[in-house]
Amino acid sequence: MDVFDELLLGVRGKGAVFGRSVLWPPWSLRFSDGAYLTLCVPLRGAGWIVPGAGEARHVGLGETAIVRGPAPFCFTDDPVNATATEQPTGVREVRWGEDAPDAADRDLELSCSTVLLAAAYDVREQVPQRLLRALPPVVVVPDEQDCSPMRDYLESQIGGGRPGHQIVLDRLLDWLLVCTLRDWFDRPEAEPPGWYGALGDEVAGPVLRAIHEDPAHPWTTAELASRAGVSRTTLAKRFTELVGTGPVAYLTEWRMTLAADLLTRPELTVAAVARRVGYADAFGFSAAFKRLRGESPSTYRREAAATPVPDRAVPAG
Repeated sequence: MDVFDELLLGVRGKGAVFGRSVLWPPWSLRFSDGAYLTLCVPLRGAGWIVPGAGEARHVGLGETAIVRGPAPFCFTDDPVNATATEQPTGVREVRWGEDAPDAADRDLELSCSTVLLAAAYDVREQVPQRLLRALPPVVVVPDEQDCSPMRDYLESQIGGGRPGHQIVLDRLLDWLLVCTLRDWFDRPEAEPPGWYGALGDEVAGPVLRAIHEDPAHPWTTAELASRAGVSRTTLAKRFTELVGTGPVAYLTEWRMTLAADLLTRPELTVAAVARRVGYADAFGFSAAFKRLRGESPSTYRREAAATPVPDRAVPAG
């Protein structure tokens, strides 16, 4: 599996996490659900995203915005007077479920200047956060390549009443999110983590792919160097320059990231998690986990289980 695919595999919409807002000026729509990511797609008109901190960003038709939470933000027609803490104004929320929209809802939408489609993502897994933490507070990406035709098809599916309607919408939104993220990280202004750029390097790239393909393998620097076709010294120097850490240290960090997500599965014991990430016994794994993450696997598991799932409902007018 491609490393980018692996990192975003757990970022999936589920259930009624999207909303379609019909907006008349002056309007301001506040998002305060604490989502890790929010996808904002103008289907008509344009607006400004005003985050809790940082500059406002314009989002127009043909663009997609991703806002990194959990801080509140607002989508508004007036970035000067709007704040991320004000109450919604000028908003009518059109929620279309399994049944097709009635004529009144269609007429309502056609008469307004702006329609916003928004989807909230609660990303609790540690694996995708390794990539998503590199995002700025607000990302605005023009539709390009394979992302562009998706918007029209997505809009056509919103009012459908066919079986599997919700699942189709969830997957379409996932597709749009992943396309937008991929386009963003390919842009010159993006600042992806070092390992992301190193994937294309002729020395570090094969090593990174080997680690991700089989993290439980007992890799040594010598074996990884043979994968890259270079000496151990050359590998250590090149890998550290691009990634910021040595290959074995990166392997340990990646194993602990995988372990953090596995520990949220109650059916797996700590010993089972240890074996899945390449440790022969729970003691050695626990010591490595506590050294890198500052707490024992058991403590991490208890805290993860006690963390409530945030309300992922989209904003209402």
